[in-house]
Amino acid sequence: MMNLKKLSTLCAVGMLLSSASFGQSRTMQSFNDGWQFYKANNSTFFTDFENGQKYVESQGQWTKLEIWDNVTLPHTYNKDDMQQDRNFFEGKAVYRKRFNTAADQKQKRTFLKFEGVGAVAQLYVNDSYIGEHKGGYSMFVFEITNSIDYEKENVVTVVVDNKSRKDVLPINQFLFPVYGGLYRPVSLITTAKTNFVVTDQASAGIYIRQKNVSAKSADITVSAKLETKEKTIQQVDLLTEITNMEGKVVLSQKKPVTISPQGVTYVDQTLRLEKPHLWDGVRDPHLYAVTTKLVHGGKELDIVKQPLGVRTVEIVAGKGVFLNGKKYPMYGVARHQDRLGYGSALTFAQHKEDFLMMKELGVTTVRLAHYQQSPDTYSLADSLGFLVWAEIPFVNRVSYYEHDNAKQQMNELVKQNFNHPSIYIWGVHNEVYSKTADEQVPVLSRELNDIAKTLDPDRYTGAVTGYNVVDRQENLSTDVQGINHYFGWYGGKIEDLGPWAEKVQRDFPAYKVMLTEYGADGNMDIGQELLQQPKDVVSGKSFPENYQTETHIQQWAAIEKNPIIVASYVWNMFEFAVPAWNRGGVNARNLKGLVTFDRKRKKDSFYWYKANWNPEPMLYLANRRDHQRTAAITKIQVFSNLSAVTISVNGKVYHAKNGVNAKHWVVDQVSLQKGENKIQAKGTTAGKELVDEMVWTLQ
Repeated sequence: MMNLKKLSTLCAVGMLLSSASFGQSRTMQSFNDGWQFYKANNSTFFTDFENGQKYVESQGQWTKLEIWDNVTLPHTYNKDDMQQDRNFFEGKAVYRKRFNTAADQKQKRTFLKFEGVGAVAQLYVNDSYIGEHKGGYSMFVFEITNSIDYEKENVVTVVVDNKSRKDVLPINQFLFPVYGGLYRPVSLITTAKTNFVVTDQASAGIYIRQKNVSAKSADITVSAKLETKEKTIQQVDLLTEITNMEGKVVLSQKKPVTISPQGVTYVDQTLRLEKPHLWDGVRDPHLYAVTTKLVHGGKELDIVKQPLGVRTVEIVAGKGVFLNGKKYPMYGVARHQDRLGYGSALTFAQHKEDFLMMKELGVTTVRLAHYQQSPDTYSLADSLGFLVWAEIPFVNRVSYYEHDNAKQQMNELVKQNFNHPSIYIWGVHNEVYSKTADEQVPVLSRELNDIAKTLDPDRYTGAVTGYNVVDRQENLSTDVQGINHYFGWYGGKIEDLGPWAEKVQRDFPAYKVMLTEYGADGNMDIGQELLQQPKDVVSGKSFPENYQTETHIQQWAAIEKNPIIVASYVWNMFEFAVPAWNRGGVNARNLKGLVTFDRKRKKDSFYWYKANWNPEPMLYLANRRDHQRTAAITKIQVFSNLSAVTISVNGKVYHAKNGVNAKHWVVDQVSLQKGENKIQAKGTTAGKELVDEMVWTLQ
């Protein structure tokens, strides 16, 4: 495992590549302060943009409103209501910001970049309607060069709407909330008139591909999209440099380029990198940086920086995932982006906290479900070495009106995140179904797969079903079949996972199969002595934590014994909001997380995976919240990666034995005394003793 100093360096590199300034030729200025906000409450309204007034209609009368709330981005107007119950606000709101632009900027180009708006956005600058973007999770950019007044104050207005629509993915709010607002950062980008394309669906303007990768060499191809708003043909040099993590230039290439004022100019450069330092996941997440510049007469016109992780990824059916030719441990969790009290309006520090908690767990791969997440998350995955499953929100239900938007979001997902070495697979859908292979879902899935493979033929694609059937017609258009199945929760028993995997091995030995969701809900505030499966997992109000713990104990042991499951993803790393639910003792909450919604408490199952995945020596007594006991003879469990564990109860020592695997330590017949019982677990590693304690009370 990497040390903290190296980790800090990696995170710094990731942030550098998405920093706020690229030098004098291109600037990216934070546009997050000084906003005003008004929630429209779904009334009819219009805005007098020139005078900055708002008018709302009620019973045929128009009323001028001058009451705005001052907000700083990121901001969502659903941070509380969507986390309480199904009676949340869903509809329109208006954001407004005044800004000035220096007169000399008139000779340049100006763009507004939005990292995420929930879910439909209409942009106005002064009295001009600029455009609309549909989709709450992808980035988008609009040029505003010709709508700015360079002599006086300007007003930018964004009308947002998070109401569910049949033509915008996701089409409902059932499995997770679509928070409304400008909930990710906004930037003001300025470039010269000759520049890398900014409006290619908010992509970087360059696409980095790698071929013939080995420890000896790698061929790195940088494909650039260039344009000029000058009236004449521009003769420039395209200079590409590859720098290592210390900032030293290790390779460069200059190429003369002719850029026409008509259309877009496409240019490729291929550089041979000798003896590359490979990006090797959590084992060694080494990042280069690719800096590409447009230079004319020694003057830099534009510059783009992107990460480069040199690596190969291969999925072999029945054997696993191989990174740079070596078997890679796929210790996976899924992650939703929201947090208690904040909704989806998170800071970089909060994203980083999530990812460092995954690192503590020992995660090596993460499924960013069920939508494109913040660009910060992909940079963090690059820096930490997590392999990422990235997907669009074609999820849960179909309306038969989402066709165009699904294809738009797939284009955006791939183009915007193309250069992140952490991404190894593009997900086209999750749990959407059809009766035959001729219907909309399989047809659209094939089209989405084709978009991903045409844009990026070097990565895998995946589709996910909620049935435990590998060859469903909706899933066969992609390279990988993902299975979401909760054995022992939404049907069957906990122990059914192992026999199911054995059947898949017999029936589909050549298929690339992943268990993309599994687990159970667990409420940390509900203790239970006996292990009992909840009778009603849809409307039940009691989901004791110990059943979730047992689910993960048994099912991880089954997964590691069945290599036909080439990767698996715990659902979920963190609890998250589900406004339509009232289950398990907490309203509007999915309790399947290993960590609570506020990120303050870690469940027993968190420590189970930490013992299995993180080699750092650890020892943890399970079932500590099941402390009210009625049986004098009972079982005690310890999660530990030590070679030997002893358990003492009121001073009496028991030598624990392995249970389902080498990280599971159990003493079956332990005697408790009436009243309080002090339980202690001990183990030794490298001469250091580890100790954990808890108290059970026998009634």
